[in-house]
Amino acid sequence: MGDSSFDIVSKYDRQEVDNALGQTAREISTRFDFKGTGASIEWLGDEAIEITASADDRASAVLDVFKGKLIKRDVSLKVIDPSEPRQSGTVSKIAIALKEGISSEDAKKISKLIRDEGPKGVKAQIQGDELRVSSKKRDDLQAVQALVKSQDYDFAVQFTNYR
Repeated sequence: MGDSSFDIVSKYDRQEVDNALGQTAREISTRFDFKGTGASIEWLGDEAIEITASADDRASAVLDVFKGKLIKRDVSLKVIDPSEPRQSGTVSKIAIALKEGISSEDAKKISKLIRDEGPKGVKAQIQGDELRVSSKKRDDLQAVQALVKSQDYDFAVQFTNYR
């Protein structure tokens, strides 16, 4: 029998983010506390979202609604990187960058963690912006998943391609 393996990746489901954005837009258009504030949320290209409102606190409130919608749709808040509210003419804007992929620095940290604290005989290889973890024993791979999940990284972690 060959080695079993899985990939450690950091991705987000664009459809779920889009659904959360649509729900947020609908909610702020009907909520009384957003009436007349010019509050809106929309895509800014493919990898970013922009929130606009008449005041910083209203823009921050829209961001809070959006975060709540992401949580309900099982999207980790670690995939979004909101900026501080900034004035742009008479409106306040918040730009939100969406983060995907594991940087080589973070991949090295995970790889070192697996080498130092993981079961013996488990190999971790960096492949672009993801990590391939392989072992002869499936139990070892499950132990590695539990180990990686127990760490608190500043990016979302998913396990894919389990075979």
